[in-house]
Amino acid sequence: WLKFCVSSISRLVHPMEAANQYLGEFKALFKRPRLFANQILNVGCIIFSALMLWKGLMVTSGSESPVVVVLSGSMEPGLQRGDLLFLNLFDRDPFIPGDVIVFQIKGRDIPIVHRVLNVHESSPGDFRMLTKGDNNQVDDRGLYNDRQLFIGRQEIMGRAQAFAPYFGMVTIWLNDYPWLKFLMIGSLVFFSMIGRE
Repeated sequence: WLKFCVSSISRLVHPMEAANQYLGEFKALFKRPRLFANQILNVGCIIFSALMLWKGLMVTSGSESPVVVVLSGSMEPGLQRGDLLFLNLFDRDPFIPGDVIVFQIKGRDIPIVHRVLNVHESSPGDFRMLTKGDNNQVDDRGLYNDRQLFIGRQEIMGRAQAFAPYFGMVTIWLNDYPWLKFLMIGSLVFFSMIGRE
């Protein structure tokens, strides 16, 4: 039993030693301005690389938001809360009933992921659609703005092409627990700053 207690205590000491080592490296970074500037540039490169990747996805998909997370259970059982959707928005492909689309109603912050029920096209490129969540009892007219019966091209963010199950749960956790967002970003910056090449 004593041997077990000693080994448990020694395992607790190691994380403290690692934390002290990381803190020491971070303090030493401020004593070397050239290395500090280099690490700041590295963090900037990481941020700008992520932005360039996002912009590249926007260009190739034709959508202003090429990746979205399903935030509710309104599309169950087909799409679960936390699924990651990959969108595109090409005008050459007409919308048909059964398509899963993402749209955003003017004046609302959160986009909606629902299925197209029917499409009314008055002329090429000019259409109106009615949508509904697979798990909802009624269509989405109650979600649209007052006296709006259909949505048009201006509300549509994209059409779902593929999905990754539960890959978006991190986004949901970050929205539900804002302190987790600051912890994650702070950790990424911290470890990028003390990182060795």
